[in-house]
Amino acid sequence: MMNPQITLRQLRFLLALSEELNFSRAAEICHVTQPTLSAGLRELEERLGIQLAERTKRSVIMTPLGAEIAERARALLLAAEDIEVLAATQGRPDRGDLRLGAIPTIGPFLIPRALPRIRAGFPELRLFLREEMTESLAEGLLAGRLDLILFAQPFDIEGIEALHLFDDGYHLAMPPGVSRFGGGPVSGQALEGARLMLLERGHCLQRHALKAFPDRDIEQDESFSATSLATLISMVSEGLGITLLPDLAIHAGVLTGQEIALSPLSDACPRRVMLGWRPGSPRAEVFRALGDMLRATHEAMLAGAG
Repeated sequence: MMNPQITLRQLRFLLALSEELNFSRAAEICHVTQPTLSAGLRELEERLGIQLAERTKRSVIMTPLGAEIAERARALLLAAEDIEVLAATQGRPDRGDLRLGAIPTIGPFLIPRALPRIRAGFPELRLFLREEMTESLAEGLLAGRLDLILFAQPFDIEGIEALHLFDDGYHLAMPPGVSRFGGGPVSGQALEGARLMLLERGHCLQRHALKAFPDRDIEQDESFSATSLATLISMVSEGLGITLLPDLAIHAGVLTGQEIALSPLSDACPRRVMLGWRPGSPRAEVFRALGDMLRATHEAMLAGAG
């Protein structure tokens, strides 16, 4: 007998298939056998009276309507997950597990210093931190893999609610003894034609640094790129070039033990540090409170107290 109801289980099967385009992998993600997944999808197609996917021995192609239904299923499944979270925390969204994603040039410099405040304010909240690139964070948040993300504009993420925490400026980092820029503030005009050592492409800080002076001819030194700030700083310390470092990392002590000369950048466009979550989340008030704690932590770092 045909099931008269569309079930969340069937929608999970459909979403997994739309993402993997492979029955075996979709079944693994859903922790069921492939025949179980196939049967569930057939029941869904019978209930809707439409074909959701085109199947061959070698490939799976979602029909246009199947792809659209899968995206709507994603929203329904996220809403169901929010209900489960609310119930699991017994109506207390400040309890339980919280999956926070952060870009590598913000998370390790801000979150450890904010943890004492977070633990004092939310003693029953268990925080899990993941460091990922911005695109991966956006995907993880919208897919429900993450609850909250810490990122930086000018990279925008559509379809989320975002809270501005603070602006993060830059300093010019140079090997000791570089005389071209002197020891005082450096303007964008002074950097005209400069080639900067930066993080490899894909890191948001690489894009942010190039946009710090959007009206100036400043390029990346293509002969070298780093996968981490620590590597980049070491290369500058060895006299191999110059770079831009975010003030947040500097205040967190990233230059400790390094021979680096710094000059403030008087007219650089700062990156805007943001906290983002899915609209309608039952934890929105908790997220805003966490944002206040992160903002207070940053202010303490600037004052040299945290």
